[in-house]
Amino acid sequence: MDILGATLRICVDDLEKTVPFYERLAGSRALRFERGGVQVAAVGCFLLMSGPEAELEVLRKVSATIAVDDVDEAHRVLTESGARVLAGPVATPVGRNLIAMHPDGSVYEYVDRRADA
Repeated sequence: MDILGATLRICVDDLEKTVPFYERLAGSRALRFERGGVQVAAVGCFLLMSGPEAELEVLRKVSATIAVDDVDEAHRVLTESGARVLAGPVATPVGRNLIAMHPDGSVYEYVDRRADA
C-alpha cells in the first residue's frame, strides 16, 4: 500500500473567517462542499470543518486523512496488520474512503480518488 499524502483535519467555529488564512498559507483556493450537515473546505493539506457540535464531536476522533492509491488494498493491509475497520469502504463524491482504528487506538480516514468509485 502506497501512502500518497496526508490531510490535517481541523474543526473550526467559523469557516468563513478561517478559510482566507488557510488559502493564503497554502497558496491555493479552497474546494468547498457539504457532507452530513458539516461545511467543509479543503485547502492544500488542510481540511477545515464547521457544523453542528454533535457531528464535529465524531469528526474530531479522526486524527488525519491519508491518501492511498486503492482503498481496497488499504483495507487488506490494515486488517492483516491488526487494525480494525470502523466504517467503509464507501463511495464519496471524489472516490472511496474507510475509517480504521490502528492497534494503538489512533483513528484515521483512508481515501482514494478512483474513477470507478
